Amino acid sequence: MTHPPIDGQITFLYTRNLAATAHFYEKIMELPLKLDQGSCRVYRLCGNSYVGFCQRADAPTRASDPGTRHIILTFVTPKVDEWYRLLSERGIIFEKPPAINPQYKIYHCFLRDPNGYLIEIQRFLEPF
Repeated sequence: MTHPPIDGQITFLYTRNLAATAHFYEKIMELPLKLDQGSCRVYRLCGNSYVGFCQRADAPTRASDPGTRHIILTFVTPKVDEWYRLLSERGIIFEKPPAINPQYKIYHCFLRDPNGYLIEIQRFLEPF
């Protein structure tokens, strides 16, 4: 028996402030809005990979909330420094500037979105 195909991937996260989240991902990150469902918005990352945010009253509001502490959204790109410069110019304060992580053989930086979710922008130093 062959394995059935998977055609795409969406990670859904909750937000208390969909307008602020939409502004961050649409205007700051400039991710293309793929689907607006009113209380949920889905953004295309690459190919058939997406991240979605849904308005929820019980969503986390800061980095220390249990709902954000163990989540990292990692965006893989060969242009880590370019992302760092672009987002810094747009007023984003990074938790960690670009640096090599020898343990994982990556080059990466970290920032937070308006919900407190940690975003890592990284490239692999060895073929992935």
